[in-house]
Amino acid sequence: MRPALLFGGIWLGWLISWMVAALWSDRTAKRLLTWDVLVYRILIVAGVILSLSLTARHLGERRIWHVGYTSAYLLAGVTLAGVLFAWWARIHLGRLWSSGVTRKENHRVVDTGPHRLVRHPIYTGLLVSALATTIAQATATAIVGWIVIILGIWMKARAEERFLAAELEPDAYAAYRRRVPMLLPFG
Repeated sequence: MRPALLFGGIWLGWLISWMVAALWSDRTAKRLLTWDVLVYRILIVAGVILSLSLTARHLGERRIWHVGYTSAYLLAGVTLAGVLFAWWARIHLGRLWSSGVTRKENHRVVDTGPHRLVRHPIYTGLLVSALATTIAQATATAIVGWIVIILGIWMKARAEERFLAAELEPDAYAAYRRRVPMLLPFG
């Protein structure tokens, strides 16, 4: 299988499985609806569009460096590992997961599995996957896209942190924040 098809298959498989799994979320008790929600969503979508190899081809971009087949397959493995890390986190969140910044009925701090390592392991896994894909694509638009995705995810994580600190038991999220780093394990 060509590396480009492998990367596409990993991302398409993640997207479809993620959308299907959204059906098993609990009912939302409260949703954050502020300007920063719109901004982080725009940034993430713009970053993804910039990261697509189709965008680079449309713009007539050339690769900045060459990635051989062996490196491309290794990077595809890192992409898959990041996606699996995100899935591990999602499984530990269970029915508390949401695509937006929300509080679910019976919401609580989840500090098991990958949530022991970082407070936002889904974002960590997806950023690692996106970085591996960016390195394999080796285009300026992919690099800019990854940076824009980082900014959007950082904004979303910060919004979640403020929201959960205000919505959960008074010291529950604060204690979790003191114990566990935000996105980088051991950071």
